[in-house]
This record gives sequence, C-alpha cells and structure tokens, in this order.
Amino acid sequence: MAGGKETPRQKMIGMMYLVLTALLALNVSKSILDAFVAIEENTQKANIVQFDRGTGFYNDVKSELSGSKGEENKAKRAKLEYVVKQMEKIDAESAKMIEAIDNLKKKILEESGEDISGTKNKDEATILWSKYDKKKGSLPIRMNLMAVQAKDQYDVPMHVIIGEDIKNPTGEGKKLWEDFNKYRNKIVELTGSYEWGGKQFTVKPTNIPQFKDNEDLTKQVSKMIDKSKGNLKEDRQVLIDLYMGMTKLEKGKVHDVEGVHWIGSTFDHAPLVAAVASLSSMQQDVLAARALALAHWKSKVSTGEYSFNKIMPLAYGPSIANSNEEIELQVMMAAFDSDNQPVVTVDGYDNQDMVSYPGNGQGVVKLTTGSGQMTLTGTVSIKNKSGVEKKEKWEKTVIIMKPQGAIELPELNVLYRGYANKVEATASGYDKTILSGTGVSISGSGPYVVKPTGRGREAYLTVSGKNTATGKTASLKKVKYRVSNLPDPELYWGASKSGTKGNRRETKLFAKYPPEIPLNAKFKIINWECTIPGAPGAPPRGSGGNIGAASSLIMQARPGMTVSFICTVVGPDGVQRKRAGAFKI
Repeated sequence: MAGGKETPRQKMIGMMYLVLTALLALNVSKSILDAFVAIEENTQKANIVQFDRGTGFYNDVKSELSGSKGEENKAKRAKLEYVVKQMEKIDAESAKMIEAIDNLKKKILEESGEDISGTKNKDEATILWSKYDKKKGSLPIRMNLMAVQAKDQYDVPMHVIIGEDIKNPTGEGKKLWEDFNKYRNKIVELTGSYEWGGKQFTVKPTNIPQFKDNEDLTKQVSKMIDKSKGNLKEDRQVLIDLYMGMTKLEKGKVHDVEGVHWIGSTFDHAPLVAAVASLSSMQQDVLAARALALAHWKSKVSTGEYSFNKIMPLAYGPSIANSNEEIELQVMMAAFDSDNQPVVTVDGYDNQDMVSYPGNGQGVVKLTTGSGQMTLTGTVSIKNKSGVEKKEKWEKTVIIMKPQGAIELPELNVLYRGYANKVEATASGYDKTILSGTGVSISGSGPYVVKPTGRGREAYLTVSGKNTATGKTASLKKVKYRVSNLPDPELYWGASKSGTKGNRRETKLFAKYPPEIPLNAKFKIINWECTIPGAPGAPPRGSGGNIGAASSLIMQARPGMTVSFICTVVGPDGVQRKRAGAFKI
C-alpha cells in the first residue's frame, strides 16, 4: 500500500482495513455516548437526593410549627412562620429555574426528532418517565436517555443553545446563563436579607464574571459579602459558599481560542445526550444551593425534644492565677433556645432578684461576697416542647481573697527629679495591678518608671487592683514620697576616687556615684581644667573625659604632689554641675 500497482487481493485487503477502521470508530463513539447516558442517569439520581434533602429541612420546620401551640410558644411560632415563608420563597425560585432547564431539555429533544409525547415510568422504550409536577416544584423531570435515538445529534443542541458564535451565544443559552446567574443572586439575597430580632439585614450580590482561579474567586466573593449589610457573624460563610457553588467563569480560553463563553465551551459540538447531561448538572447546582439555603434557615430555629436555635462558645476556668502557675480551662460549645430561657434559683435567698437573664440561654447571678469561702447552690430548669420542666442542681465554690496592696522602691525611699525611678507595685488578690500618682509621670509596668513633674517637693503614688473578670477596680494603698534633685557625683581619675592616690599614666576622667549611692545615673564630662601647684604657664584644658592634653605636665610632677581637676558635668536630669577632684601622685 506504499504505491505502485496493487493486485486484486491487496485491494481487497485494503478495503477490509477501511471497513474495520470505520466499525471501530463507530464502536468507540457508541461507548462514549453510552457513558454520557450513564453520567446523566447518575446525575438525575443525585438530583433526587438533593431535592429530598432540601425538602426534609423544610418539612422539619413545618412539623416544628405544627407542634408549637399555646400562648407560651407565641414568640417561637412567629419565628417559625417567618422561616417557613423564607424557605418557600427559596423553593419557588428553585422551581422556576428547574422548570426552565427541563423545558430546554425537552426542546432540544423535540427538535432532534425524538418522541417525548408519552410518559411511562421505568419503561425502557420511553424517554420521559415523569412529567413536571408543580406540587413538587423543584424536582426535575425523570428522563431515560437510553431511549433516545439520535444520541450523537449535535447540530440541534448547538443551534438551539449557542446560536452561531461560541463567544457570544444568541440562542437559548444566553437566557439560560442570565437566568442561572439571577437565580444564584436571588438565593443569596433570600438567605442573607431578612429582619431578625429587631435588626434588618440586607445582602445584594452582583455578578463576578471573571476570576483567575478559585482562590481569586473566594477573595472577590468574600469582599463583596463583607461589604454588605448582612448578618456576617452567622451567615457569612454560607453566603460565600452559596455564591461560589453556582459561579462559573463566563469567558475563558478553549483550544487556543480566547474569549469563549461558558455556554459555548460547554455545548459546542456536544452530542444530544451530553447536552442533556450538562443541563442536568446545572440542575444539580440549583438543587444543592436550595438544600444549603434551606438547611441554613432551619438552623435559625430548632427541632427535637428540646429547642436549640443558637450556639455560643463557653470557657470555664480560674479568673485569677499566679505567675508560672499551671491552670486548666474547660472549653465547650453551648446550644440554647433564645425563645425558651432557663429559670435559675439560688438557695438561701427569699428574694431571687439577684438573677437576671440576658437572653443567651444563661441566668446571671449577682450577689455581694462575704469573707473566707462561699459555696453557692441552686437549681436551673428548662421546659421541653411538650411543656414538661426539666430541673437540675448546680453548685459553685468561690474563694474570697482579702484585697491588699504593697509598694516597694528598691533603690531609695525618695523620688529623684529628672531621673527614671524604678518602682515595683503589686495588688495582692487581683489579677491586674494599676499604679497611678500625682506630681509624677508613670510609664511601663513591672517595674514602672516614675518621674517627678513640676518643682514640688512631694509626690504621691497609689496602687490599685483590678479584677479583669468583673471589670471592677479598687484603690488599695496611697504613699507620699519626697522629691529631691539628684545628688552630685564624684570625680574619678581612672579607678581612683577624688582624695585618693592617682596613677599618672591614666588618661581618663569619670563622673559617677560611689558604691554607697545605688543609683544607675550616667554623667558626662563636658570640659575639664588641670592644675599642679608651682607648674609654669596656663593650666591645660580639654573637653570630654580624655585628659591627654595634660599628660606631659602630669608626668613632670614629683611624687607626693597634688593634681587637681575642675570639671563641668551633666547628668540625666540635664543639670550642669561643677565638680572638683584632687589626687596625689
């Protein structure tokens, strides 16, 4: 078959190869079409599951409403009625979208020459196994694609759904795309826009047609929801999930062609059964959104023997702990019904006015403590849906600590002007210490830095304790302090203090406190003058602590002679002082 004249036998073999190749191609095509039929069948079954799931949430709330009778359930009944109305609005929107997609399925089947006039359940030769039922609303028509004759027909789906241009659909697909996005926005709006507990919440989503990837879409959707006036504390994640679950990239790149619309990329040259399967997949998105929205609305009310429509985190443990002490916290999630608050009593009190109910499923007990240790007991009770009261005992031990304060000044019992005085303060029995004062500025904590202000001779420091669990603050102790200027420093020649023997080879002067003054104050020598009795000429002078300019004169001095320095020094208070020092050689 590479050229030249062929024998009749070779020609026959060549024709057989062509026929075999064609048969194999037909077989592969049939296998692919059968795969689309199987996918459609599984999608339809999944759609029934999603429909039943969402309908179950609705029925639970309806059943709860039927059982909430009597004046004591008036507030709860009003909430349930409101939730039922919202759920019915969501179901109505879903039903319109499901019916529109079903009608599009029937249209492409009819225009492809398929017989969909009859309906017979479970019949292998019939395409429609059920008709659209308005009572069931959101349940799609049951179809049997195995009975479709023109499974590989693609001209009609393309013409009906796309039109002529895969970048800009003009057919039924244009309306399908617009309706699908409108449905998504409407479901998000119905889930996030409502009046609840006297508060009005509003969410108005807009289209997000383009995004780089799923991460980028998440950012865009989150930003849009966060800018809304919705109930972000309870609804935020559900609203984001609803929107993202029904959002598709409007235009993308397909086979090196830019700007292809999602409708074009999905239905271009799609066989009839593949087009129907894609439409069923869109219905699955609709039903999944319906189920999620209905489940979220159900979560706002309660079902079961006891009512729960709210949750809140609770953490129990010691309110006060010492440094480096091991503590233990018990953390749990509590569920309660905001319409069915518990009743709390405290033993030993005729008047129960110390119990208040903030509406979060708790009773708050407020009373005045005594001394030593208090053990409080009482009961907490709540009614189930039948009105039967369930009562339990509670007990809490409180150790009462005697408030006391202590102030310690580690350096001296005086505050020095212009100096960062370090002060340790402790409020025993409280988990937070507060140091305040008059005539001073205070910064830092543990130790505090205290600096006198103004020219007064007295200042006051006050230590207070705060219980951060209750927010209460108590003043514990107030102390008066003298305010003084910093003492003058001593001059040192190297390691030698003024009045002692100096080392003529030392070239540095220092101004500092001797060991008996335990203040960490730094002094700087601005200038100096050196004198030696009987030395000719003007005394040598210099700036800073380096006395190298006087070294030659000092080296000429005889043993036993006195070397004197007069220096100008400045300390942390900014005051310039004249200090003199004398040293024997």
